[in-house]
Amino acid sequence: MDLVYSRNRSRSERSADMVNGARATRQQRMLESIDLKLLLSLEALLEHRNVTHAARHMGVSQPSMSRSLTKLRGIFNDDLVVRGSSSLVPTPQAECLVKILPPILNAIRAMMDNNCAQGGWRSKATMVMPDHQALILLPALLPLLREHAPNLDIVTDPLLAGALRRLEQGEIHLAIGQIDAAPLGYLRRTLYADRFACLLRQDHPALAREWTIDSFATLHHAAIASDSKDGFGRVHDELVKLDVLDRDPVLVSNILTAAAAVAASDLVLIVPRRVATRIAALLPLAIVDPPVELTPYEVALIWHERCHRDPEHRWLRHEITAAASKTELMQTSQSGRAIAQAPF
Repeated sequence: MDLVYSRNRSRSERSADMVNGARATRQQRMLESIDLKLLLSLEALLEHRNVTHAARHMGVSQPSMSRSLTKLRGIFNDDLVVRGSSSLVPTPQAECLVKILPPILNAIRAMMDNNCAQGGWRSKATMVMPDHQALILLPALLPLLREHAPNLDIVTDPLLAGALRRLEQGEIHLAIGQIDAAPLGYLRRTLYADRFACLLRQDHPALAREWTIDSFATLHHAAIASDSKDGFGRVHDELVKLDVLDRDPVLVSNILTAAAAVAASDLVLIVPRRVATRIAALLPLAIVDPPVELTPYEVALIWHERCHRDPEHRWLRHEITAAASKTELMQTSQSGRAIAQAPF
């Protein structure tokens, strides 16, 4: 009995497979025989219920629209519309198409629209940037986005590790940091250049003495710990490389914690001058130029080529660049070399 059941079930499954295969073959042939213009003609016919009016809507002649209707009847194996007392009357199959065709065509129109309106983002954009860059850029960027893209949520991630891979895989949209050159498949645009400055508490004993490289070397330094080895986040590499330092700096995870520690101790912190200016407005800290020449600090916007031509992504890059231009405070850095810019 089980064997008979198995044979009958197998026969039933083979029959279902044949039916499904025939249906799939018929659908494939229908897709191959139809084009987008025919679907647009069908949309016009179902909307206007008149061949002449539908032809005028499509900008074609009445005979051309009649030929399209003939082709559509053959493809769907249905009359679709028939003559009524005052207009064409849809068949039951056409009434079904009236419900499903407009959303399909609207989805195709949206897919083909490469001119998204500015501020069209309606979800979120994730940007990797160190917390000291967020301190500089976000106060200028957020008002712009609030005005032009109120539905866009900005998520900042301070962890620079693996930023290149995450850009490629679409886990993040943009990265802001230091990178010497954009690797193959990535693009960069300089946001601004800056020079370094020292932060000390306002009553630090070193401020009462001669500020020389020797006195500088005797100070205990704080530094922001870097979490990246792929070219990002090398903001404080110059401090580590200084030969004048006779001991390792105190590594702190973020800029505000480091600044608070400096304000309450004899530590000194080297940061970009824009960052120093912003923090000194919040804490009782003095800003002093370092007694040694440090490599100018340059901040770049980095993205993957997969998003380069996306209109929303391009718009957001433009807004970030506009925000960076508003942060001009004391830009005296000279790079001494030409920087290759990636176009928007």
